Amino acid sequence: MKKDQLLSRRGLLAGAACAAAAGTAGALAVGLPDGPARPAAPAPGAPGRSPLKPSAYRLQPLTGYGAPGAASGRPPVRSEPILRMTGRGRTMLLTFDDGPHPDYTPDILDTLAEYDVRATFFVCGEMADFNRDLIARMADEGHVVGNHTWSHPLLTSLSRRRIRSEMERTSEVVDKACGEPPRWFRAPYGAWNRNAFRIGADLGMEPLAWTVDTLDWTTPGTRTIVDRVEDGAAPGVVVLSHDAGGDRSQSVRALRRYLPRLLDDGYHLTVPRRSHV
Repeated sequence: MKKDQLLSRRGLLAGAACAAAAGTAGALAVGLPDGPARPAAPAPGAPGRSPLKPSAYRLQPLTGYGAPGAASGRPPVRSEPILRMTGRGRTMLLTFDDGPHPDYTPDILDTLAEYDVRATFFVCGEMADFNRDLIARMADEGHVVGNHTWSHPLLTSLSRRRIRSEMERTSEVVDKACGEPPRWFRAPYGAWNRNAFRIGADLGMEPLAWTVDTLDWTTPGTRTIVDRVEDGAAPGVVVLSHDAGGDRSQSVRALRRYLPRLLDDGYHLTVPRRSHV
């Protein structure tokens, strides 16, 4: 496959819309849950302020590569996020950020249910607090609910105390809605630092990034989103899409198109499993 493309920190600071940095991707150890593939396939705390307007926190993401730490009884404090997964066969992860949103998340859940596929949702606490029914539905239908902070801030610009508050409040909302706290977190914009990794581990969470960015937040068109997913499809990749943070109707339509094609191509769309737990 092509070298994975991720947006650089320089692009974020300069405000360039789609600056990309090429890196050599290593297969990082994110375990996959056991289970059969689709038969048709061939081989955060006290209530906060009102939710932000959909486009109020959307900037271009950035992230980096890193190696997994040693397995232990609790998550290691990593220096880089996990962005690939290991597993048998043609396995992939679909992930959705910024929700849940009452206009788009239900449609995404309906499509996933139609094809009996599980995905990972990195939710913002502000959105989750106002849509706890959707969080509960995600858990009931077997999806993984991850922590995407409370208000989607740039963590690298916050104090350690603020980072902890953003993560803790979101974990508490998820815990109340799902019956258990999240085990995975993703930094807004892919902007990670030592404090984010350490606090995430303190709260029992592993950092998960991505290898295929649909850039759907730029509303490039349904066809473009579909092409980006299909062109980037390969064993072990993690696909980044969004179910909130703006008009996500293109993302909803794109999922309806590429999901059955991926399954027909033999891909098993699943969720991450903590190999050390």
